[in-house]
Amino acid sequence: MKSEAFLKYCYNHCVYIKVKVKTNAKKDNIVKKSEDHFDISVKEPAERNLANKKVLELVRTYFKVYNGKVRIVSGHHSPSKIISLDK
Repeated sequence: MKSEAFLKYCYNHCVYIKVKVKTNAKKDNIVKKSEDHFDISVKEPAERNLANKKVLELVRTYFKVYNGKVRIVSGHHSPSKIISLDK
């Protein structure tokens, strides 16, 4: 599925993506591994929910989901997370 088609699907349905997060990185970055797997690097440390907030912000920007809901479904205390994107 092309990224444009994936984005159209995202806007019509709730989509789940799997991410692996690396904290304390030199720069914020998202690398797409497959249609629903991403590697995300954030500058923030993994404490006081700072890294999770930055991950959600990066995912919102990447998928252009500004008015919808982006939330962590599973993996709040783990580097491997499942994130839902809802219209």
